[in-house]
Amino acid sequence: MRVAVVYESVFGNTREVAEAIAEGIRETAPQASVECWPTAEATSDLGKADLLVVGGPTHFLGLPSPRSRRLQHQQEDQGAWHHAEDEPAEPPGVREWLESMPVVRGRHAAAAFDTRLGKLMAGSAARQITRMLRHHGYKVVDRPQGFVVEDYAGPLAEGERDRARAWGITLAGQLQAGAATA
Repeated sequence: MRVAVVYESVFGNTREVAEAIAEGIRETAPQASVECWPTAEATSDLGKADLLVVGGPTHFLGLPSPRSRRLQHQQEDQGAWHHAEDEPAEPPGVREWLESMPVVRGRHAAAAFDTRLGKLMAGSAARQITRMLRHHGYKVVDRPQGFVVEDYAGPLAEGERDRARAWGITLAGQLQAGAATA
């Protein structure tokens, strides 16, 4: 069984969640090959995994875009203004990575997660990721999960890393059960 966890992370919180999900999957399915990749390093070959788990931060109620990433970096630089030509090119994020993916055929399971503020109306990148995964032919095996950060730059709220690991355990169990009935 091959599992790929692909994520976009601006401040490291989404990466931490992705790594915890991968830990949970490895714990439940030690025979599985589990890879955890940032979108900037992920290849489309990862989309052929038996289980593809994709996540990103929630920006402005949804998936990050080149514009929202620039705004996040400006905030990180304490509001310093940069001209577009002075900025390095942004690596591809979840949106761009998923848009570049070919449609899959056959049995490919997927799940989506995001990091978000715990405030009312925080939005969800995971719901958009789920729609994109379905559009690309994946069978989504669980509802989108949101993991709470305490502030824009983090850290993760107390207990969220453990919850992510537990969700990884759940996903591995679902995948093993599906493989047993196939």
